[in-house]
Amino acid sequence: MKKIPLSQPFQKFSEWFDLACAKKEIFEPTAMCLATVDEKNSPSSRMVLLKKFDERGFCFFTNLTSRKGGELEKNKNVALCFYWGILGKQIRIEGAVEDVTEQEANDYFASRRRDSQIGAWASKQSQEMQNWQEFEERIAKFNGEFEGKEVSRPPFWSGFRVVPKTIEFWQEGEFRIHQREVYERFEDGWSVKKIYP
Repeated sequence: MKKIPLSQPFQKFSEWFDLACAKKEIFEPTAMCLATVDEKNSPSSRMVLLKKFDERGFCFFTNLTSRKGGELEKNKNVALCFYWGILGKQIRIEGAVEDVTEQEANDYFASRRRDSQIGAWASKQSQEMQNWQEFEERIAKFNGEFEGKEVSRPPFWSGFRVVPKTIEFWQEGEFRIHQREVYERFEDGWSVKKIYP
């Protein structure tokens, strides 16, 4: 293994991500599978959207009272997976989450469409719904409360940054002879190694 600069795996991620964003056949290149575990160590996964990234990590936003929010409160360890089949590329990321700053959460919430902002207030994410009308009534309620003014960020809505410990880049090859490159984090940089497909 050789040590490389902190920026290198993020530069490679950015190159692959740009390719995915440029491919019109990929409907949502920011979609990533987020895996968490509950207090019984049972895993669950769902698709979330990457909203920003830099050398600190990969950010997504959510209702903190949702199932994933509750699981992340108890266990910070997560895994992410991007798969862009038409490009034959996959990126797997393992690490732990940290809270984004209040300013980051405010800035992203302010960038959302107003209907999405209202939806964040109205949704009791992951809780049982009696009927759809109940949700529509909550949407109407918050539309009324914020009529004529900006929609503030709910106190139960924020974001997480996945700080990676490992990042694996997988490139599809013929006859399942795939290329796999794994970056592992150290305090002052990363190591990189090739592994068998």
